Amino acid sequence: MDAPRPLIPVILGPTAVGKTAVVMELARHLPVTVISADSRQIYRRLDIGTAKPTVEQQSVVPHMGIDIVDPGDRYSAGRFAAEAVGWLGAVPAGTQPWVVGGTGFYIRALADGLFREPPMDSARRERLRQWARTAAGLGRWAKRLDTCYSGGGRQRAARTIEVALLTGRPLSWWQSRAKVEGVMRPWYVQLTVPRPVLHARIKQRAADMLAAGLVAEVEAVLAEGVPADARGLDGVGYREVIQYLRGQLSPEQLAEAIVQSTRRYAKRQETWFRHQLGDAPVVTLDATERPNLLAERLFHLWKGRDG
Repeated sequence: MDAPRPLIPVILGPTAVGKTAVVMELARHLPVTVISADSRQIYRRLDIGTAKPTVEQQSVVPHMGIDIVDPGDRYSAGRFAAEAVGWLGAVPAGTQPWVVGGTGFYIRALADGLFREPPMDSARRERLRQWARTAAGLGRWAKRLDTCYSGGGRQRAARTIEVALLTGRPLSWWQSRAKVEGVMRPWYVQLTVPRPVLHARIKQRAADMLAAGLVAEVEAVLAEGVPADARGLDGVGYREVIQYLRGQLSPEQLAEAIVQSTRRYAKRQETWFRHQLGDAPVVTLDATERPNLLAERLFHLWKGRDG
């Protein structure tokens, strides 16, 4: 008989809501290892614009799932789920793994599983990927090809188009009929703040990133020969810096462009979490409270949980 899937706590919420601050405080109450479920922090050398935990923070709380691939490399939710099994198994005895992130598809891959991918023509697949790197309106195409498409960024839209065109069936069809079970039972903790508070935090984060050297970080990666439209550099913040380096944005416009893109991204995250967490238990916490108080409350909730 198969062993029951472990119950794993998951801290989720939109970008800039304060997830890292809470988990760092949580480590004062119990030994913690973080499994990062962030599709941007997987890229090496993209540190500032992804709000990656610092070296000092990682020395206090070990993180798995960051610095995995180079900018430009492909990384999927399926690969994340497969590798996360190994990360969970490598967490030291007596230490509690906490999944932390804002990439809903990564989290769902762990909790609900994925699907067995059907065979697809590799040459046609590569041509579609090349087209999707610069094509406009990917989300609209994805929605036309799969009415169940609910958003999720450029890479998710390209994946939806790819599966539909190369298999003749929408991605949602395959997901419902070729499912592989998830590897854990999630215990969700959703951090929320009122919209004006989140917008203020996003504005401050953008200013802090630019002050910390975000432009120089992008220049260094481009100097390595990484294309400006490579995966990783197409993310929020990096995309706007590249526009700035091309002369398409002034220094004054750059910060505001990052703020506006981040707000839209946060809104998509909040919409996803509102509709895609299924029937698993969800604890919702107001993250306007100080991180140390939130962490203390979270510790007691986890300690007194059912199941």
